[in-house]
Amino acid sequence: MSQIIYIVLLSIAGLLILILAAGTIIGLVRQGSEPVLILGNTNRTEQTAGLNQRGSGGSSQSDDIRIYTEIGRLRITLANSSILILSVVFPYSASDIAFMEELAARVFDFRILATGYFQSLPEDALVQIDEDSAKRELLKAFNSALRLGRIETIYFEDLLILDSSLSSRN
Repeated sequence: MSQIIYIVLLSIAGLLILILAAGTIIGLVRQGSEPVLILGNTNRTEQTAGLNQRGSGGSSQSDDIRIYTEIGRLRITLANSSILILSVVFPYSASDIAFMEELAARVFDFRILATGYFQSLPEDALVQIDEDSAKRELLKAFNSALRLGRIETIYFEDLLILDSSLSSRN
């Protein structure tokens, strides 16, 4: 019985080694081609396709424009104790490696800048947030933190205020 288990386990190990070797050989032969398997969120390429078709201020169609989403969803406590749910995204050129690295290094700064901006708004401005004004101010703040490039425009994927006064009425 133990010999059968040993043979089965040895066969499985041999099969795994064969699969790894075949994958390595195929990977080396196909170096310049498109990936065989794409993991993760594939809808980002659909979002950037529209940016590539519209062009971006005189850049060529061969630019790899992507959407920067690393800032993530922020939950910000406002002056009136409400909670603001916010996601800030913006297009950037993936061909500019130095700028991409700076964006990755500044993601914490971007979160602090966005949080600070909305926390500093007076209570009367929170009734109806001027989205265009907020985008302009955040764009100015983000660009002041950058040295190797500029962000041209930003978008709010989420902008939702959870009013704390509604929950206290129950």
